[in-house]
Amino acid sequence: MAREKKKKVKPQLLKGFRDYPPSEQIAREQMIACVREVFELMGFLPLQTASLEYAEVLLGSHYTRDSLAELFGFVGPDDAEMALRYEFTLSLARYVAANPNLPLPFRRYQYGNVWRVDKPGPGRFREFMQFDIDIVGAENLLADAEIIAAMVTSFEHLGIKNFRVRYSTRKILNGLVKFANIEPDRGQDVMRVIDKLDKQGREAVVLELGPGRVDQSGDEIKGIGLESEQIRQLEAFLDLAQTKGEGSLEMADRLLGKIPASKEGIGELRQIQDYLGYMQVDPSKVEIDLTIVRGLGYYTGPVFETTLTDLPDFGSVFSGGRYDNLVDRFLGRSIPATGSSIGIDRLLAALIELKALKLRQSTSLVLVTVMDKDRLPDYLAMVQMLRNEGIPAEIYSGDTRNLTKQIKYGDRAGIPFAVIAGSDEFEAGKVTIKNLAAGRDKAMETTDREEWLKAEDIQETIAVDQMIAYLKDKLG
Repeated sequence: MAREKKKKVKPQLLKGFRDYPPSEQIAREQMIACVREVFELMGFLPLQTASLEYAEVLLGSHYTRDSLAELFGFVGPDDAEMALRYEFTLSLARYVAANPNLPLPFRRYQYGNVWRVDKPGPGRFREFMQFDIDIVGAENLLADAEIIAAMVTSFEHLGIKNFRVRYSTRKILNGLVKFANIEPDRGQDVMRVIDKLDKQGREAVVLELGPGRVDQSGDEIKGIGLESEQIRQLEAFLDLAQTKGEGSLEMADRLLGKIPASKEGIGELRQIQDYLGYMQVDPSKVEIDLTIVRGLGYYTGPVFETTLTDLPDFGSVFSGGRYDNLVDRFLGRSIPATGSSIGIDRLLAALIELKALKLRQSTSLVLVTVMDKDRLPDYLAMVQMLRNEGIPAEIYSGDTRNLTKQIKYGDRAGIPFAVIAGSDEFEAGKVTIKNLAAGRDKAMETTDREEWLKAEDIQETIAVDQMIAYLKDKLG
């Protein structure tokens, strides 16, 4: 009887999801470790909340079952309606509300995956990693300055040189709407258009505030239809907003200083600027930008975002602001909070594009080859010696004793060094150390094998008791 052919499963990924090969995952872990170290240096505490939340935690108490389609939602055990988190802030608010004895201010960081049903596209995935910091329970603007300082310090520690953290406050734009005699319910439309100033330019923004415009692709962009006098008032703000830093605050004070909300916002920005100066934050890395608009239904005060100056079209990679109303969903009263979030995958993609990261394929720095199976205890002792000295190492665990194939494995795996010892080396108390990384570089320079073998730093035979010192010196 013929055996039934087993049906193969196609090795495919869900749309909007991706795998991370070892080289990228190693880089992600290094980024996370660096940022975590900075945040803990500044007193932030680790928190990990559940990946699944009750639907009402994420959508509010008035959600409908149809709303679950907006998230990765479903009905789970005990007929509970739940969904995967799409951010961390709501889970943080739930945690704070559920722990009334939590010491405030609560400074926390959290990183992990979040999930969104948004349509996937280039660089946009349905599962991605975020890294958040927040300070809950502090109305003092020192908390906002601390968040900005943490943003700057983390990027500096990552070795990113060309970046800028821009910050502003929603209160100035709220006052601007009143100054221009625009109905409050149209304020968010105005802010969305102003937010395009950096990317689209002044002329495009003015047209969109009025009758509309045609973009470069020929598509018609509908305007919001403000009156000419209202636009004129807004144009005065657009002119001053293109002046960055302290000068823009002075001009904003002259234009909007009689509007209480704007007056309060200008004072807030000056205070944050002072705090950043006291903390010795590099003034070339922070900048007041009055045109920043973020989370119109979310943020209540200062807002901030980070851009990479070498990739101006890449967008913000670390952004946030003050949100004083979020815990109200759970407690019926407000608790002040401010925070910011890194898009880890987005930042990683940017650093790879800038060639600011050297991707590693392996965590091992040394491969101990196995030439003689009878000496396996000696090889295992050797690899353990390396590990005891803090040198990441692995023993070749494949089935072949062919040295060429073992070296080829180490080369393909991206391991920098290989330790080689046969019976002759063991009898002489020596090992040969092959610099696979230098060999890869030299192989790219020459096709002559003899020249390659004679090259310095390709391999060297040394005494066994010198192996640790030699490798530490080579590995830096």
